[in-house]
Amino acid sequence: MSEQQEQEQSDKQKYEFRKVIEELKDYQGSGTQLVSIYVPEDKQISDVVAHVTQEHSEASNIKSKDTRTAVQDALTSIKDRLRYYDNTPPENGLVLFSGAFDTGGGRTDMVTKVLESPPDPIESFRYHCDSEFLTEPLEHMLADKGLFGLVVLDRREANVGWLKGKRVEPVKSASSLVPGKQRKGGQSAQRFARLRLEAIDNFYQEVAGMANELFVPERHEMDGVLVGGPSPTKDEFLDGDYLHHELQDMVLGKFDVAYTDESGLYDLVDAADDVLAEHEMLQDKEVMEEFFKQLHDGEKATYGFDQTRKNLNMGAVEELLISEDLRKDVVAYTCENGHDEYELIDSNTETESHGCTRCAATVDADDGEREDAIDHLMELADQRGTETVFISTDFEKGEQLLTAFGGVAGLLRYSTGV
Repeated sequence: MSEQQEQEQSDKQKYEFRKVIEELKDYQGSGTQLVSIYVPEDKQISDVVAHVTQEHSEASNIKSKDTRTAVQDALTSIKDRLRYYDNTPPENGLVLFSGAFDTGGGRTDMVTKVLESPPDPIESFRYHCDSEFLTEPLEHMLADKGLFGLVVLDRREANVGWLKGKRVEPVKSASSLVPGKQRKGGQSAQRFARLRLEAIDNFYQEVAGMANELFVPERHEMDGVLVGGPSPTKDEFLDGDYLHHELQDMVLGKFDVAYTDESGLYDLVDAADDVLAEHEMLQDKEVMEEFFKQLHDGEKATYGFDQTRKNLNMGAVEELLISEDLRKDVVAYTCENGHDEYELIDSNTETESHGCTRCAATVDADDGEREDAIDHLMELADQRGTETVFISTDFEKGEQLLTAFGGVAGLLRYSTGV
């Protein structure tokens, strides 16, 4: 599988996970009766079944009959799903959700969802029972990922580490031998100043050596370097070109940070929040800039479901642009005269009868074939060798893709006039 295909498969999986998470977040239990279980890939399924069996037994002590029944029903449903697996979970683990949620009027309905092979490995086994499903660990996995080098330093100490996705990993630290500003008796002020500058220079070289050793081997996978500390230390360090020249070119910014121990790495990430958010959207912005350029000055842009779908069928779309917040279904209708037509509708609306625009024949709602619009478009894109790009709505042009262009657009290989 090519790198592009792997990325598209990953994007599609993330989209499917997001849909399930959005659905799960809408469910509310009348009591602590919604069960979430996170299973790492090294956890034996038999151990999970034993844990579920134990929880089922302990649930008999719940005072509320309705809550007791709901929890035990949820655990029974999860136990039934676990029977489909061998003794080990799929790669990266397994997440199971089950419980009775309120549907209004004192009534409830049962839901059970199983998500296999999440984007990142599940780190530890977790059993959770509450009035809401536990989705936060999955949401963190689906957040935009990145790999950034972190450096915090003052003239006393320094720490270097990684920012991997949302996780800070301290790796190396160093303490300096830089003397204080007060010289010892018998030393001339000039000699003391020279020795102090040499010590500072040596310490900066030591810090750069730590950073170079950690970052240079990964420089082609990194998204940037962040440097923090008090002024003028961080400025002297960067202005002195101590870092490897390729790392120097990757510095995204320098930030005021009060602490330079391990906690300073976390402070650095907080201080660089705006820069990191901007960087996450950089690729999306570049794609949308090209789309608007073609829309205004060229002929290689298409937008809207119908036009984009036609261009996809022609094999003319180089990049399919889909808003991350698009939540639509497509209904395919074939009238009695053999005319095929497609209609885009909101995911939460009922399918209605359709009047053929070519011959006015009516197609009953039950005769329409309905599927998720993104799945429909991505399947067409895959058949035509088209790259699919999901666009965030967290910036102006990304929001415009959803609100002004229907959440679907494309950059064309050639002008089609459609």
